[in-house]
Amino acid sequence: MTGKPSGGRGARFAGAMDPAAATLNASVHFDHRLLRDDVRGSQAHARMLAAAGLIAAADADAIVSGLERVAVEFESGARVLDPALEDVHMNVESRLIELIGEAGRRLHTARSRNDQVATDLKLYARRGALEIVAAIDLARVALCRQARAHAATLLPGYTHLQRAQVVTLGHHLLAYAEMLGRDRGRFVDAERRAAESPLGSGALAGTGLPIDRAHTAATLGFLRGPTHNSLDAVSDRDFAAEIAFASALLAVHLSRLGEELVLWSTTEFGFVRLGEGYCSGSSLMPQKRNPDIAELLRGKSGRAIGDLVALLTISKGLTLAYNKDLQESQEPLYDAIETAQRSLAVLPGLVAALEFDVARMRAAADDPALGATDLAEELVRRGMPFRGAHEVIGKLVRRAEEKQVTLRDLSAEDLRAIDVALSPDVMQALDPSRAVAARGVPGGPSPAMVLLEVARLEAELAALGLAP
Repeated sequence: MTGKPSGGRGARFAGAMDPAAATLNASVHFDHRLLRDDVRGSQAHARMLAAAGLIAAADADAIVSGLERVAVEFESGARVLDPALEDVHMNVESRLIELIGEAGRRLHTARSRNDQVATDLKLYARRGALEIVAAIDLARVALCRQARAHAATLLPGYTHLQRAQVVTLGHHLLAYAEMLGRDRGRFVDAERRAAESPLGSGALAGTGLPIDRAHTAATLGFLRGPTHNSLDAVSDRDFAAEIAFASALLAVHLSRLGEELVLWSTTEFGFVRLGEGYCSGSSLMPQKRNPDIAELLRGKSGRAIGDLVALLTISKGLTLAYNKDLQESQEPLYDAIETAQRSLAVLPGLVAALEFDVARMRAAADDPALGATDLAEELVRRGMPFRGAHEVIGKLVRRAEEKQVTLRDLSAEDLRAIDVALSPDVMQALDPSRAVAARGVPGGPSPAMVLLEVARLEAELAALGLAP
């Protein structure tokens, strides 16, 4: 027999599927992404079948070389995936049989599309996760360089979007490097957990044929070996949900950065100017310089969160083992990975092109109200309990507001009226450079500590083969 495989229907059905149902059932318009993974997995399966004596070595050789030809044909556009064959997997097998004949019909020995698809998806997801890790590292390099350049640049730090205390721009930028570092770890962990091979689990109950699952797991780079339960293996999409979660949280972090760039680039803030390559104009207003890329980083978070919700919802009510609902898990996974990749691809250039208005930031940081906590800590150094110091400085702030002056403008009489122990020299704590330099505890914003953190991050990146 040399006929084509007939999708998932086989000889059980006499007629074709209803056209509308076939359209809904087909997945070639999105699972074409799995072409190379499918070919790679099938080549490993064929070699294992030959090693186990289930097919002839000559047939395995023909399958392996034939699959390569199939991949090239589809990748080059010489052939187009046929929706009538439902998915990329059946398209590959069908064309293989056309090319090499009977040997091609032996490929599916001891394999179901259930474990085939699960294997291909894991290969795709693991590769995508590692590509995202590499892109995150490039973004951290860009943040590291800007942080070193602005280790001593002063600006207000905010809570509740209200000015709070003076920090350094380098410290602020390193906060995003920390977020990205955690994101990196999540993708690495997700990839590691996905390193078990479903291949050989069959439709749900394995196979009675003497296959070597460890062989295919090792060939395909599944470092943790084959999966341990066939029911779980064919229905597991945890790896997709984990990567989608990591992508969603990454998108949230990039959204926060995007929001600050949008806010800081307004005329009202004026802290930063985005590079022209990352802005757009207006079709009506010739003066506009819109932060479109930063806004898109902010907007993509909604999409990434939606991908995660879709994946969790698809899986939540499914009985063991495989259900067709799981086909719907593919598009959110692809979108989560590709959205993360596109967002990260723009980030290093966006960060490198940022032009900070150091003078404007410094002027904002010079607001004496930002030194209120530093004044309280100065009183603590002089022996006052912190709660007492907090109360005294609160009264000073109220006195300054009543007189419509800054803390720095209060007179010696004003100070003594609040507390007889207050002397004018205590007001030196309001100097922003002095205040921020004093905050040199580990993790603090002082220039010295920023440079230490930059050096630590540079060493980490250098160990990964990157040159900060």
